[in-house]
Amino acid sequence: MNSPTRYHVVHETSYLYDSPVSVSRQHLHLTPRDCPWQTCRAHEISIDPEPTLSLSRFDYFGNPVRQFAIEAPHNRLIVRAESTIDVRPHLIEGALADSPAWESVRDALAYGTQPVRLEANSFLFESPYVRVKHEFSAYARPCFTPKRPLLEAVQALMNLIHAEFKFDPKATTVSTPVLKLLEDKRGVCQDFAHLMLACLRSLGLAARYVSGYLLTQPPPGKPRLVGADASHAWVSVYCPDADGGSWVDFDPTNNLLPDTQHITLAWGRDFGDVSPLRGVILGGDAHELDVAVTVTPCENDALAAPEKK
Repeated sequence: MNSPTRYHVVHETSYLYDSPVSVSRQHLHLTPRDCPWQTCRAHEISIDPEPTLSLSRFDYFGNPVRQFAIEAPHNRLIVRAESTIDVRPHLIEGALADSPAWESVRDALAYGTQPVRLEANSFLFESPYVRVKHEFSAYARPCFTPKRPLLEAVQALMNLIHAEFKFDPKATTVSTPVLKLLEDKRGVCQDFAHLMLACLRSLGLAARYVSGYLLTQPPPGKPRLVGADASHAWVSVYCPDADGGSWVDFDPTNNLLPDTQHITLAWGRDFGDVSPLRGVILGGDAHELDVAVTVTPCENDALAAPEKK
């Protein structure tokens, strides 16, 4: 087995409020999940100010979740997640063309078909950010010709999205409808993942949203900047006969199959299920938000984070 690639990840989120917040309740997806190809070796979350109460659990999809409440007035909130993760090579061993015909996978997931594939059923339908509509199936249909191998067709769809859509961080917000994205063809990784999910689910296929991190490379001769990385998003499609497991990842933003350069944080139906930090506050008025992510390859264990907590 090939040696894993080890990363040290720091994800810091800070809010500065115009007026005091009297109560804050937050829900975090900042703990990398363990997968067959990934192990979270160490993890710690620090919160300032100190929470009044805090608990850890797993959500419906098996993602680690931290919840906390602050019940004293505060003008700022800083959440820092620090992790050490091992990622092992996990590209599928067989050729994409060796996967089953896409129609056979669709038919195996149809309502009333036995056996019921529970792990895929949650990712077949509409969700708050992903629509199931004929516009999406029509857009994807040229990639899904009769009897075409599923993974080969999904790769063709990924290629199409990458070729026709422009990365533009000013074009969308988290609330931009995916139909609007299809019309304007501009957005960010979150948008491209939602679009690809809409296409796949509109064809009757199961696909999930994956959040995580991507190692970015600085320009030649330039140092790696602290805080210059960012969260990333891609998709995973259900293929019951795939080598190495039933789910295969595709990254439409970068037009590649994720491997050791992608660090998985969580997965769900769409962004709303795995938002890194969301919650409710009482007070605060306007606020300033700053998010800084640093992904560092570890040359040795000296960069390891504190023990997993």
